[in-house]
Amino acid sequence: MTEVYDIIVVGGGPGGLAAGLYGSRSRLKTAIIEKGRPGGQAATTEELENYPGFFEDATGPGLMKRFAAHAEHFGSAIIHGQVTDLVLKGVVKKIITKDGQEYQALSVILAPGAEPRSLNIPGEHRLRGKGVSYCATCDADFFEELDIVVVGNGDAAIEEAMYLTKFAETVTIIVIHDEGVLDCNKASAEKAFANDKIKWIWNSILMEINGDELVESVTVKNIKTGQLSQLDINGVFFFVGTVPKTAFLQDQVDLTEQGYIITNDLMETNIPGVYAAGDARDKYLRQVITAAADGAIAAVAAEKYLAEQETFRKQVLDAEKPVLLVFWAPQVEESFAAVGIAEEFAAKNNHIDLVKLDTYRNKKTAANFNISQIPSILLFEKGEVAGRLTGKITAEHIINLLHSLPQP
Repeated sequence: MTEVYDIIVVGGGPGGLAAGLYGSRSRLKTAIIEKGRPGGQAATTEELENYPGFFEDATGPGLMKRFAAHAEHFGSAIIHGQVTDLVLKGVVKKIITKDGQEYQALSVILAPGAEPRSLNIPGEHRLRGKGVSYCATCDADFFEELDIVVVGNGDAAIEEAMYLTKFAETVTIIVIHDEGVLDCNKASAEKAFANDKIKWIWNSILMEINGDELVESVTVKNIKTGQLSQLDINGVFFFVGTVPKTAFLQDQVDLTEQGYIITNDLMETNIPGVYAAGDARDKYLRQVITAAADGAIAAVAAEKYLAEQETFRKQVLDAEKPVLLVFWAPQVEESFAAVGIAEEFAAKNNHIDLVKLDTYRNKKTAANFNISQIPSILLFEKGEVAGRLTGKITAEHIINLLHSLPQP
């Protein structure tokens, strides 16, 4: 029999690992499916100075190793696999990996992350792995005492450039802006300007990467004068943003035009029981701390969803008797009268069960049954809706509603 998890997390970056930690700590059967080393992009970022509490000797790989160990400590299973297909609609979700394995879960948290953006500059793809890199932590030691250039001037580019100075002879940063203008935070900019190994080419863009078997030089264009110049170097590092790894989610959940997953503040996607976290989510700031926060929120929201679904299944869908399901809200005075009438009716008719749902605490259930007016009553028979009342409700209305049931 196929094992059904409470939560399956797709992706093992900081968002996915945090989700796994929170899910398993809540005593939910939780698995994290990750195709590579847990940690995502953070595991390839050597310098990590802005994660609270880890300001001394903090590294991305070290922090992500602790994230993974923490999730496993509470019971999360970390499964090696690449997710290629999903069935997200319905009560039980299905996740299929490249090797043909199928996993089932009652809720899914999507945390596939993002990957470095390519500029498609001539020579970039041809020389990738031969001097062209997107990961300082992975490849810095290949360039010891050599000359390299960095493309980009945001936080990641400047922080990774400073890390590269521990290995390279010189690190030249190509910047599209005027001299002294960077897109990174001020603290990183000040450190970079004070680093003797870092050189700057301002008002310029990279036009071409040259070399036969390895990178030998780059062609740079000054955007103000149009002048082309050639710089002899041994490596090129790109840090120009990311692209969400969501191609496998096309037609599965709502995405932005750029491919980021659309969620609300509870990390809910447009599919009930499906959440998203981390860099693949449409949001303002993509950092380890925000990914971890996303994962925590998604797991807590999934926990509440599962509890609501379980209670509903036991009390309503699996009930042996017909069920009057009353939707009420503490801020709607009319709903108190409806609850009272339904309670009195159920007390006099033991062949009927009564379930009361506060729509504030059970928003998903109310939405699933299109409850737009409070009070409302649904009549369930053998797990199916057999009738509906809305607005002002009387005992006579309930009697008439019960007439819709098959008569013995």
